[in-house]
Amino acid sequence: MTANICGILLAAGASKRFGSDKLLHPLAGQATVASAALANLRIAIPHVIAVVRPGTAKLQNLLSEGGATVILCAKADDGMGVSLATAVRSSGAVAGWVIALADMPYIRPETIGSIAAALVAGTPIVAPAYRGKRGHPVGLSARFRAQLEALQGDEGARALLKENASLVKLIKVNDPGVCRDIDTPADL
Repeated sequence: MTANICGILLAAGASKRFGSDKLLHPLAGQATVASAALANLRIAIPHVIAVVRPGTAKLQNLLSEGGATVILCAKADDGMGVSLATAVRSSGAVAGWVIALADMPYIRPETIGSIAAALVAGTPIVAPAYRGKRGHPVGLSARFRAQLEALQGDEGARALLKENASLVKLIKVNDPGVCRDIDTPADL
């Protein structure tokens, strides 16, 4: 049960290393990178906010058609922290967030569901681990709302996780997708 958990899909990056808009790049089965990431997130969490940068009408339409509430981050060039803060401020009163990256389309819905379930059960911070390596998505409870809303720069929630390392619960998963992102065409 993922009641009152909000999924956040961070899709406001500039795809500089990829050379073109990687989020619109097709995967096997005709889905794009972003639509596959969104579909897996929405299977586990019905309420998803996708954050995009201005000037991405095709991506906005794709994510909206996929069932996400799409919001623009006017200052996306300032980094992932700004995008995440924008999404959290737009999420309303929720018990927590599962923060996913739009360039990670291979994460299994059951992995995402286990992160959301841990939040519902009261875990303050939760992340999957595959073969000893922490992956994505990361779940954060509402107790971190103020810190998330104040994020800036390109580190996202990394500093918050480091400051609260003793609260992080890792869930062992047999899902290599939690550590597989797409940064360059070779990653496909």
